[in-house]
Amino acid sequence: MEQDLPESVKVGLGVFVFDDKNRILFLKRKGAHGGETWGLPGGKLEHGETFEECSRRETREEAGLEIDNLRVAAVTNDVFADTNKHYVTVFTAARATGGEARVCEPEKCSDVRWCAPGEFPDPLFLPLHSLAAVNPLCPCGASAQYKECHGQ
Repeated sequence: MEQDLPESVKVGLGVFVFDDKNRILFLKRKGAHGGETWGLPGGKLEHGETFEECSRRETREEAGLEIDNLRVAAVTNDVFADTNKHYVTVFTAARATGGEARVCEPEKCSDVRWCAPGEFPDPLFLPLHSLAAVNPLCPCGASAQYKECHGQ
């Protein structure tokens, strides 16, 4: 008799990309997984890939930007009730160093937007809501907690 195995937990990665004005890049998502919400460049961590490699790859593929000064900023644990997917999301933070932000994968994203702290677009992708709930230090480098820094 075949057993139903639980879905595996996947590792996602989101990149807080900051420009020279300390604004954060957001992408409007398409599809069933977080469709019509605003998220960060990112995706699934591939087998054998480092967080830095994944951050650079996903930011280049999705937004056409090169990044540098990467660091791990936070981690969330999310179950998407509507799709029954479970993700641990690693957030990294980096500076944009080259390229121009644009939609590079129109089948995955419909818009890009640079947002100042506290002026995030709505609605946000679930892991970003979870990030605010766990209240870590803000990935922008401020010495304040996320909620206090960005008011989200």
